[in-house]
Amino acid sequence: MKWSKLLALPAIAVGAIAARDLTQRRHALLRNYPVLGHGRYLLESIGPELRQYITTNNDEERPFSRDQRRWVYASSKLENNYFGFGTDNNVEFTEGYPIIKHRTFSDSPVAVATRATEEMHIPSAKVLGGPRGRRYAFRPTSVVNVSAMSFGSLSAAAIEALNRGAAATGALHNTGEGGLSQYHRNGADLVLQIGTAYFGCRDEHGNFDLQKLKDVVASAPVKAIEIKLSQGAKPGLGGLLPAAKVTPQIAKVRGIPEGTDCESPSRHSAFDDIDSMLDWIETIAEETGVPVGIKSAVGNSTFWHALVDAMRDGQRGVDFITIDGGEGGTGAAPLVFSDAVALPFRVGFSRVYSLFADAGLTDRVTFIGSGKLGVPDNAVVAFALGCDMVNVAREAMLSIGCIQSQRCHTDKCPTGVATQDPWLVRGLDPDLKSARAANYIRTLRRDLLKVSEACGVAHPALIGVDDVEMASGTSNAVPLRETFGYAPGWGRPGEADREAITSIMCGDELSVR
Repeated sequence: MKWSKLLALPAIAVGAIAARDLTQRRHALLRNYPVLGHGRYLLESIGPELRQYITTNNDEERPFSRDQRRWVYASSKLENNYFGFGTDNNVEFTEGYPIIKHRTFSDSPVAVATRATEEMHIPSAKVLGGPRGRRYAFRPTSVVNVSAMSFGSLSAAAIEALNRGAAATGALHNTGEGGLSQYHRNGADLVLQIGTAYFGCRDEHGNFDLQKLKDVVASAPVKAIEIKLSQGAKPGLGGLLPAAKVTPQIAKVRGIPEGTDCESPSRHSAFDDIDSMLDWIETIAEETGVPVGIKSAVGNSTFWHALVDAMRDGQRGVDFITIDGGEGGTGAAPLVFSDAVALPFRVGFSRVYSLFADAGLTDRVTFIGSGKLGVPDNAVVAFALGCDMVNVAREAMLSIGCIQSQRCHTDKCPTGVATQDPWLVRGLDPDLKSARAANYIRTLRRDLLKVSEACGVAHPALIGVDDVEMASGTSNAVPLRETFGYAPGWGRPGEADREAITSIMCGDELSVR
């Protein structure tokens, strides 16, 4: 009798589900196939996991393939990140994949460190803010830095882990447009990002407040300020933080109501053209003393032509330009913006760089790349095209536990990285994950330096457009110079910067600590 009652409970539950399915009108599938139809929705909900672990090969999964994720995971844990048996990339039939050209002989010395546990110093080839004489100009100590990811989009534990990892490696940590929180104050030097909503430096009406900005800069190790014009994954569209992520703490940091969707305007209110933007930037630089730059995806080229023209006389200008590729990441965006708005990094960056190079302005600006540049081959191409530094975002997230579940926009990130759910966040240990973030950054820098050595140069920024070719299957390969229309000398720092960074890399300053 007892067993019959126990068996009756599941039967009653199934019957109730069936009755509900038969009477509801929202889903035709469930009305026609009660109970069984739920299996379809279950499989759909776990589709990314099934594809990630079972059905796709090592290079199919996107945005990051299994091979790329495995390399990040192994690097962050100091496990074996080598691969055996040769490449499994489909090189016979793939169009446009990079081939790095090694040299048999070189005048550059062999790099000192060979393991990820050994620190390899790779400072920027340019002094940030130096050409414009900013009071606090400096040479960034790492060519690999943590990209803009806001507190709110990421959890407090994730921000703390990334900041501590950046501090351990001398990397810069970009705050993202969500303001400077207490979790950004764990030792790393910061790049303070200002978006269209001016979080952290706005008045009660949402307008930019210069005094509040100065107070924020003075309160933390802010080394530079980045004006966000647009983002690769959602250019021309303001940021969106879903209401579920707007906790009381985040609302306080941003200066917004809690529990409601937080939408940033699509454009700035502090300026409305190139002239007013440059005036605003010069005011901020003068008042704070730190270098000021812009971050943007690349779409219509009118803006970039106008910026180059306005900077020709040297009176006003940006100290750095961060180009974000259309393949870059986001916490939440409409599909059409993520998939189809803004140029991919290589196309967009090369167009902007070419305009500055043609005008003879590249030595005045530090160029930073972002958008899937946290794996070595992509980063090498970026440096060859003219990047002085690269920013890493999703790859850094992978290093602290992200499994690419693509649940960022739901507040249900299963590993506590991109959520504000206290139960999920508790699974992320900042002590452990900060060490993994540091290991990942060190390993990426090590691989970049080893590739530079293979190319016969002392620094990644000295890899040129003739050192990398874009191959089409196994029948043809074209140098980057021809692919992107670069003139001789483009893509590398000027002579003075080349000599300075070569001296640094080959002198006593390159040491294992």
